[in-house]
Amino acid sequence: MNSHDAGAQNAGRRHRVVIIGSGFGGLAAAQRLAKADVDVTLVAKTGHHLFQPLLYQVATGILSVGDIAPSTRLVLREHKNITVTLGEVDKIDVANRTVHAVAGHIDFDLPYDSLIVAAGANQSYFGNDHFERWAPGMKTIDDALELRGRILGSFELAEITEDEEARRQLLTFVVVGAGPTGVEMAGQIGELAHRTLKNSYRRIDPADARIILLDAAPAVLPPFGEKLGEAAKARLEQLGVEVHLNAMVTDVDSTGIEIKDADGTTRRIGAACKIWSAGVQASPLGTMLAEQTDAEVDRAGRVKVNKDLSVPGHPEIFVIGDMMSLDNLPGVSPVAIQGGKYVAKQIDRELAGKQSPTGRPPFKYFDKGSMATVSRYSAVVKIRGFEIHGFIAWVLWLVVHLAFLIGFRNRLATLFSWGMHILGDKRSHLSATSRFVYGRRAIDRVYGDSIASSLDDRSPGS
Repeated sequence: MNSHDAGAQNAGRRHRVVIIGSGFGGLAAAQRLAKADVDVTLVAKTGHHLFQPLLYQVATGILSVGDIAPSTRLVLREHKNITVTLGEVDKIDVANRTVHAVAGHIDFDLPYDSLIVAAGANQSYFGNDHFERWAPGMKTIDDALELRGRILGSFELAEITEDEEARRQLLTFVVVGAGPTGVEMAGQIGELAHRTLKNSYRRIDPADARIILLDAAPAVLPPFGEKLGEAAKARLEQLGVEVHLNAMVTDVDSTGIEIKDADGTTRRIGAACKIWSAGVQASPLGTMLAEQTDAEVDRAGRVKVNKDLSVPGHPEIFVIGDMMSLDNLPGVSPVAIQGGKYVAKQIDRELAGKQSPTGRPPFKYFDKGSMATVSRYSAVVKIRGFEIHGFIAWVLWLVVHLAFLIGFRNRLATLFSWGMHILGDKRSHLSATSRFVYGRRAIDRVYGDSIASSLDDRSPGS
């Protein structure tokens, strides 16, 4: 037991654990501590736990928001030692062991004995943040709903315009980033255009839509290897998706996107709807921690943690998920979940006197593989050197993602929506309003950029 724990005991209170973020890592840590002799406060800027891997299905009308974003408070309500608090953490005071947060016009402090930072990552525009206005990313529910409105709105406006050039721009969709999210998004827009919306318009044929997936890298799905990347590329092209590789985005505006190819030439693609999925930047809380400790951050803002996921020089502070940098581990949900469980276990064992902070075993990640869906009946899966693609991979993808959803009701609703989509090509959630599309811009105009960013939920945790 360290001196801080002894002080807590003498004060007649239990060890206080503060968890920042309600994503995969934060939620896993909280659930693992549910039966420990601690008081846990989970603070997050949103009131829901977001199942981010299926966010693109909200954007393309397959699933509803509620299917993938259950209330964090309801998920944890049976655990009496856990308090869920809504608030955006804007300051961590390492010396005084307090976290400062803001919720609306209310600000407050949360003292801690152990701190778990799992605030996730935001979309990265590689220093070109002004691209976001015209090419939203897909990290939050707001992003998904905005993109749904932009995608559907493009078809609607194309139906009524008399200008042929404007119609071509409206029916051109550009997805930037050929990683899993970009591939999944491009595939679903292809299915929307060629299947779901077929015969739904009178003046346009949705199948005339031009769908472009582009990336500065030379391959699709680079982490999956050449074989699976080529399989995904071939399937996308069957859906009518144009794949442009070695193509770096140099500018984005309201009517299109400018690209620099590998040979140095530049070109412009006229497109009303642009979607960004090309990179992530860790929460700024990582840099804040580094400024107060011996920790360093990498180029993506991730904290370089010790083998036990703690911050150098501060065994009471842990960083997990998309915010941590350790052994080149990828920013995927299994890493966050395993990290959250590991950290919670160390805290529990130390409070029980079974080990000391210096005796912690190193975190070991068990790689369960990677997978991405390309379209209906087609996915790619890589598990410990074993590579498959096509229908069997797609079935595996369905099973795994269904299993990881939180709650029986969400699994059942998702299974029903998937059944409607698979068997009848029905999408029950194709509604969109102008508020989805223009809400962020309206907030910018009324309140200014600083308040707009605080109202946005771009950092859901990891």
